[in-house]
Amino acid sequence: MNRSSSPAPEDTTVELSERQCWELLRRSTIGRLAVGSADGPDIFPVTYLVDHGTVVFRTAAGTKLAASSHHRVAFEVDGWDDPPSTAWSVVLRGRAERLLDREENLHALALPLAPWQEGRKPWFVRVVPDSTTGRRLTLTAQARAALHPVR
Repeated sequence: MNRSSSPAPEDTTVELSERQCWELLRRSTIGRLAVGSADGPDIFPVTYLVDHGTVVFRTAAGTKLAASSHHRVAFEVDGWDDPPSTAWSVVLRGRAERLLDREENLHALALPLAPWQEGRKPWFVRVVPDSTTGRRLTLTAQARAALHPVR
């Protein structure tokens, strides 16, 4: 069979429902916050929790806190199944809001949210999504081997 008549590779990407996206978000604890700044886009890894249809994380002063003044952000989480046969990615797009209300802060303090590193992270930020999208794809044999090497 020549190249022009060979079948196209099967597209193994599946769009996830919003419910499936939130299930995957609840299973994870580390995500990436994408923000725009004067220097261009920045991406920060953060530990987070799902709380009432939003994502909450702690932060110190800096770019992430500055982005929380109702700026547009994206939040991404990805992973793979074990044993690895499929991978997935979920993206939230929306606005970041610094929690200023006393009751909201008390609620956030009660969440089991642990930062990665020591240091003071006194502010809570909530990502309120306008859109939630996700996809799952079948991994190639090479990708599966790389994620689960033989020891």
